[in-house]
Amino acid sequence: MGATSVKRAFKYRFYPTDAQAVELSRTFGCVRKVYNLALAARAEAWTTRRERVGYGQTSAMLTSWKRAEELAYLADVSSVPLQQALRHLQSAFTAFWEKRSHYPRFKSKRKSRASAEYTRSAFRYADGRLTLAKMAEPLDVVWSRPLPAGVEPSTVTVSRDRAGRWFVSLFCQDGPAPMPATTNAVGIDAGLTALVTLSTGEKIPNPKHERQDRERLARAQRALSRKEQGSKNRSKARLRVARIHARIADRRRDHLHKLTTRLVRENQTLVIEDLTVKNMLKNHKLARAITDAAWRELRSMLEYKTAWYGRELITVDRWFPSSKLCSACGAIAETMPLDVREWTCGNCGTTHDRDENAAVNLLAAGLAVSACGAGVRPRRGFSLARQLVVKQEAPPARVRIPSR
Repeated sequence: MGATSVKRAFKYRFYPTDAQAVELSRTFGCVRKVYNLALAARAEAWTTRRERVGYGQTSAMLTSWKRAEELAYLADVSSVPLQQALRHLQSAFTAFWEKRSHYPRFKSKRKSRASAEYTRSAFRYADGRLTLAKMAEPLDVVWSRPLPAGVEPSTVTVSRDRAGRWFVSLFCQDGPAPMPATTNAVGIDAGLTALVTLSTGEKIPNPKHERQDRERLARAQRALSRKEQGSKNRSKARLRVARIHARIADRRRDHLHKLTTRLVRENQTLVIEDLTVKNMLKNHKLARAITDAAWRELRSMLEYKTAWYGRELITVDRWFPSSKLCSACGAIAETMPLDVREWTCGNCGTTHDRDENAAVNLLAAGLAVSACGAGVRPRRGFSLARQLVVKQEAPPARVRIPSR
């Protein structure tokens, strides 16, 4: 399987001047205002007249809004991010109609992500210098890694996170070079004590980033709760809490990137289990630990990196008894409580490490379906055959725009 041209986003941190920060903050506010006005207009048209309003009509509304005295400030910023906000709203409604998401919600100044998207006509990129519309100077970008040679960004998204950090994401069409072919295959069992256990017997410890900073975060949150609503001290305390959350998320993401890149580099075929993380979070005793482990983000990284670099990812159905199945003789244990980390097969007497045995079984099931073809369901008479094993197809580029 060879890597093909894909859409990738390269994300960098930058440090705006005071004038650039003011201009971008004004743009964020206008983007949010236009999005909310268009959403309100579309909702009102449907509830009162059963009329479905599209992007073209909201674009015409934007022109009239700029002419209104109370909304004249919309004309002070670049028009491109405002038009892009209307396109994003159209995409949100399309996803809602196709039952892929909930009904679009209004953007909040405090809770929603502050961002603005610029298309090719609204920015200039040359020789490592990026200048946005309405700005005289280029952004002071920290180019932590170069863009691929010969690649030009098609869109640029500027954002500010809750911790007050500024980022710019350059969206490019790129063809990552496929990694050298290998015959290695690995089964990957996700866990909490060990983040992942491999079929080779290796266990990757769970760093538990949130747990490491839990006491520090709790102190900051208690301090925030004592501050007066609307005060400057409360804003400062909220920023301290946001910075701790950002530190936890950054460290977790960095660890997952390093782990998934290593797994994809070393193996041609990777087999994982199709875990329903959303349902598992209903277990309130384990929800915090499962969230900190970030299994869904781990899978997402494996999905797009295997697609990038010409590897194969196979997903085994969640009902496959990987933990209860003896990898030596194929017998299935009657029960397997979560607190049992090591067990002995009553049929052949083999002693298994629970997680390593699960990883070995996942690999065997994945290799079977890889040999037979995607979507194969073996004969139902065999114990393994009662579980469906499916091949993971490369996800569409629009599902996730990874940052590296």
